Amino acid sequence: MKIILATQNQGKIRELQELLVDETIEVLSLRDLADWEDVEENGVTFADNAALKARVAAQKTGLIALADDSGLEVDALNGAPGVYSARYAGEPKDDERNNDKLLQQLESTSDDKRTARFRCALVVVTPEGEEFLTEGSVEGQILRQRRGTDGFGYDPLFYVPEYARTMAELTLTEKNKLSHRAQAFRKVIPILQTLRGNISS
Repeated sequence: MKIILATQNQGKIRELQELLVDETIEVLSLRDLADWEDVEENGVTFADNAALKARVAAQKTGLIALADDSGLEVDALNGAPGVYSARYAGEPKDDERNNDKLLQQLESTSDDKRTARFRCALVVVTPEGEEFLTEGSVEGQILRQRRGTDGFGYDPLFYVPEYARTMAELTLTEKNKLSHRAQAFRKVIPILQTLRGNISS
């Protein structure tokens, strides 16, 4: 069974492919489409934005489509950057500028008040219009300087107390055990298995 993951983010593609390594499910992405136009993510929640992307991808390809929207919620910033995580510092999207802005916003915030979480909403849409939602989240703290070179986005600033490392210091295997996106992806595997069974029956 082929599915389309509505992203061009190589990190997300790699995470899902690793989780599906034992499944007979081939993961395509927007990198495999020649004429994809970005969907405006104007939803007010992560689930809204994920659904917008998945619906368009399913309609355009005729495949079961997955799309996620995820981001960082910082308690001291009243949940910001939230759904604006990818473009927190404005357009064009830039991880380094986003991290710089976050550090600036939290400069006067004490270490014990720098609690935050990564949150992910993942939506599956079939060509027939069925929709499924899974979610995941992971708690952590925002450091005062970047640590680690793996991962992407806010990973170098997001410290996971359980591992005493940032997300950017974890191996892909470790990240796939605990990350918000990995949680949502794992929850979607039984849904994909059911849909695969429906297709083959």
